[in-house]
Amino acid sequence: MSGSAAGPAGAVVTGAGRGLGRLIAAMLVERGHRVLVTDADEESARATAAALGPEVPWAAVDVRDEEQVASARDRIVAQAGRLDVWVNNAGVLVTGPVWEQSPATRRLMLEVNALGAVNGTVAAIEAMRETGRGHIVNIVSLAGLTAVPGEAVYAASKHAALGFSLSTLADLRLAGIEGIDISCVCPDGIWTPMLHDKLDDPASALSFSGKLLMPHEVVAAVRGVLDRPRPVTTVPRWRGWQVRLADALPWLGLRAMPLAVAQGRRAQRKLRRKGGPDLRDGG
Repeated sequence: MSGSAAGPAGAVVTGAGRGLGRLIAAMLVERGHRVLVTDADEESARATAAALGPEVPWAAVDVRDEEQVASARDRIVAQAGRLDVWVNNAGVLVTGPVWEQSPATRRLMLEVNALGAVNGTVAAIEAMRETGRGHIVNIVSLAGLTAVPGEAVYAASKHAALGFSLSTLADLRLAGIEGIDISCVCPDGIWTPMLHDKLDDPASALSFSGKLLMPHEVVAAVRGVLDRPRPVTTVPRWRGWQVRLADALPWLGLRAMPLAVAQGRRAQRKLRRKGGPDLRDGG
């Protein structure tokens, strides 16, 4: 639910200091929400809030820290009167075979991507239960639906976020809570800072194997689920069917994986030659 008869109220976006999170925060401001911009990087959060308007608040929030997340929730409720929307967008991607990654790197991805979504969702539900309504949007990934070579821990964290989100939505409904929605948006690779340095990285090839999305396309998907909640939305939709087939038939998916990786590496080479994607469409 994005609002009520009294109009939209408070919203929180994590990882909003740059990239997709920044654009989602801007969209929510345009929809009339009072948006708390949060990011682990204090300067990025402050700069984004200043760019969105003089009255837009910000906070430095490490989503791994339950107390910091709860404090952000309490702040927006105090300022806006209620919490309508919470977007768990913060994420970390480090590529490469799992055996080449340090324990600290593996823990970072699992804690930011999975535990961060848990902390944000729980904090939001606690506030939304007071009013009986609200909408939590979790930015997951197609990596939450299928195997992703070169991104095993990232995929594990996103599978966890998706499973947690759907299970919690089921718990809400079993508890008779119909006014709180949880929507997972699962995009293909997005041309954001998360991928800007990955054109020379063969381990991230699968992120480039489909349609490389511009951030505004994912923002449109978030806007769509705010207007019409859906448990899972893949972007683009056809890739969702493709990865679900690979997941349903693992032997087929594993056999097709070398072709997908090769396609992704060709796309990386093409983008390197061009100096990046064509951004004239607003991405």
